[in-house]
Amino acid sequence: MASLKTLDRPGLLGDRVYITLREHVCSGWVPSGQPLQEAALAAQLGVSRTPVREALARLASEGLLGSDGRSFIVPSLSEADVDDIYELRLLLEPEALRQIGLRIREKAQMAPFREQLAVMVAAHVEDDAAAFMDANYRFRAAWLELVPNPRLLRAIELYADHVRYLRALTLGDREVRTVVLNGLKRIAAALAAADGAGASGAMRQHLLEAKRILRGALTPNSK
Repeated sequence: MASLKTLDRPGLLGDRVYITLREHVCSGWVPSGQPLQEAALAAQLGVSRTPVREALARLASEGLLGSDGRSFIVPSLSEADVDDIYELRLLLEPEALRQIGLRIREKAQMAPFREQLAVMVAAHVEDDAAAFMDANYRFRAAWLELVPNPRLLRAIELYADHVRYLRALTLGDREVRTVVLNGLKRIAAALAAADGAGASGAMRQHLLEAKRILRGALTPNSK
């Protein structure tokens, strides 16, 4: 398991422990089924067990962790889980992109998208999966910053995080990266044209491709 950095005391410690552990879990650093030891996590973070216990319970309430009554674990996702998650994502994210597309007014708003697309293209050419994944994450962060509805934003982040570790695993495949890059180019083009409907449609197509890829990752022999 990847090590965690000690947290400083000042600030809202409980929230910082939660954010740190959420990133730890969603990035795929903890294998599915491996128990998360409260005492060990507290020692790594340099905090008491109480904020760790509260953070783990919070992650479990969001469905990002499972519990067997004695410990918390990262759950293994089934094809049915992926279907359920993407049913929600297909309701939320196309609408968010529609709203963003209608609000694009300045070329400067597109700069982060173009920059990260360029990084992804270069990383793809160089077969640098790590750099591609990092730019992919920043591209997503760029459009999330433009979502005008904060409640919609929180829901999008929650359900995307449920499959984030699987998405990271699939981006090691060159063919998958090609599909992802093409989808993001369509989204960026629609946003650049301030085409809300086009951005929504492009995101819907992108999510359907992502769902297909993730279901294939869970059943490698399926077509």
